[in-house]
Amino acid sequence: MVYQFEFRSYRRKFIFPIITSYGSWEFREGIIIQLRDTMNRVSWGEIAPISWFGSETLDQALDFCQQSPKEITAEYIYSIPNTLPACQFGFESALIMKGEEKRNNILSFCGLLPSGEEVLNVWNTLWNRGYTTFKWKIGVKTIISELEILHELIQQLPTSAKLRLDANGGLSEEQAELWLENCDYINNSSQSSAIIEFLEQPLKADKFESILRLSLNYQTMIALDESAATLDQLRDSYEKGWQGLFIIKPGIAGYPSHLHQFCQQNQIDAVFSSVMETAIGRQAALELARKLTIKSRAVGFGINHWFTEDQENYPQQLW
Repeated sequence: MVYQFEFRSYRRKFIFPIITSYGSWEFREGIIIQLRDTMNRVSWGEIAPISWFGSETLDQALDFCQQSPKEITAEYIYSIPNTLPACQFGFESALIMKGEEKRNNILSFCGLLPSGEEVLNVWNTLWNRGYTTFKWKIGVKTIISELEILHELIQQLPTSAKLRLDANGGLSEEQAELWLENCDYINNSSQSSAIIEFLEQPLKADKFESILRLSLNYQTMIALDESAATLDQLRDSYEKGWQGLFIIKPGIAGYPSHLHQFCQQNQIDAVFSSVMETAIGRQAALELARKLTIKSRAVGFGINHWFTEDQENYPQQLW
């Protein structure tokens, strides 16, 4: 079948910049694509790169869309190179979501908290919205100040709460060990209320052996994120022997069908996570999460509070 192809770029401002070890992120920029088939049925996909995670840049994605013909086929979509994983996701999502029905399996969501001491003023707002699992970005301020905030936060959180710490590869090995020592202490302490579910990507992606060693030396679970951002990286980490938890961002992982096949064949233990996409990419990513989540952990899509506008009718606003 031949599809009429159109695309529009978007730029959305976060209510507050997202501060990570990479720096300050103020705008989410991406591309919405539209496919129209010969029966005039329209479907949508989203390309939302995060180049510092290992995907293509936005400019590379725009170049690909601009150079693509106005009429494309499924064969064209499946010829997109692996160097453009966000494009692979966006185009195939538009193709396969046409015939898929929304699944009703209920997923719980993890709410993304601000970095630094602001977390102490914000978590309660998200708790009142129904979140019981939270993610906090670390490796942003000095380790001493962040550990002080951590211990205060843990005392504030209710007993049923879970906290995830995300370093985005921003720690040294010595810092990672100090964080894990504190995490083990908190999780083993009878005086702590909430628990730390896992520490996410403590070291840079090229420090795989060191991350593996840390995972064996401490009780607190470690999750790979940047080390498994694309399907190629996910496969490589798995083949190197990682048997633990993976954070999978479908929006930059590549073709959804290929990701589905790999995760299903290998029974990958994964937490599926957002790339701060609109409702278009979110729907496609959550369909994968519903099919592939094998343990009842919250998915990392509690991010709507970082934006002001309603996302639900977003494509129509661009056309």
